Amino acid sequence: MEVWEALDGLKKKARCNPALKEKLLGTKKHENPVSTFCRISTEEGFPLYEMDLIACGEDSYASMKRSTNGGGENSPMLQGEDDYYELFLTELEQE
Repeated sequence: MEVWEALDGLKKKARCNPALKEKLLGTKKHENPVSTFCRISTEEGFPLYEMDLIACGEDSYASMKRSTNGGGENSPMLQGEDDYYELFLTELEQE
């Protein structure tokens, strides 16, 4: 299962399950929030691993960087790689 599929499935499940939604949002308070988030996701049937989640954001950023003027040192500054954990929680909070 791809990272995108896991996050989408988890989000759909959390929308229908307020306890799961709160559990996921509560991961921000843990010492290792991404680890806890991935553990919960995997327990809920959406296998997700820390490095896959991190790499997904970095890969997207690298692709954008390469696509701007060849990706050299003169490429425009981007705001940084996407943090899909934070983006997921922000979307979940707004629902």
